Amino acid sequence: MSTRISRTDLARRIAADTPEGSVVNLGIGAPTLVANYLPDDTEVVLHTENGMLGMGPAPEPGSVDPDLINAGKQPVTALAGSAYFHHADSFAMMRGGHLDVCVLGAFQVSENGDLANWSTGEPGAIPAVGGAMDLAIGAKSVYVMTDLLTKQGTPKLVAACTYPLTGVGCVTRIYTDHAVLDVTPDGLRVRETFGDNTVDSLAALTGLDLADVTDAAASLEGS
Repeated sequence: MSTRISRTDLARRIAADTPEGSVVNLGIGAPTLVANYLPDDTEVVLHTENGMLGMGPAPEPGSVDPDLINAGKQPVTALAGSAYFHHADSFAMMRGGHLDVCVLGAFQVSENGDLANWSTGEPGAIPAVGGAMDLAIGAKSVYVMTDLLTKQGTPKLVAACTYPLTGVGCVTRIYTDHAVLDVTPDGLRVRETFGDNTVDSLAALTGLDLADVTDAAASLEGS
């Protein structure tokens, strides 16, 4: 059995978890895939930091409108009732706490929910955090979508971030290709595993003290 799920399946998993009626921002990169898998019978309003509410999924081939793009300059569609506004107004929405959820990528996430997703600090790295910092501290819930391991096999979930931080203690839940984890006051807790992964195997991969989220809840009830 595989130990990983595809990025597409992970996007579907996040889409299924997105609350009904929420206003959501999808970060540049893999998180934009979530827009393609939101259930038709669920009302979720997608926000883009370049100035749009009511973004739809990617357009069909041959139906691209060059004036409709997301923050990553990818073509998108506009749903009925969508609205356009100034870039500054978009950031006011982000900073003012008007977003229910944002989905961001990550280089690292610490066990207490610190996020590093804009720079590895290496020479020549892009020196701009963009809107990630505003989203990380402004959204009511921050979901991270990322691979559990780098291409070199290094875990992205760490005891403490070594890359420049985007936000401190801001992450709510982490969706990886191996498992879904919640950030709790007691560290990272495994909500769901994929394939033949277990809490113990994930702990071995990351070197972190992990527990099942249900075990953590039972421990709190008994304390």
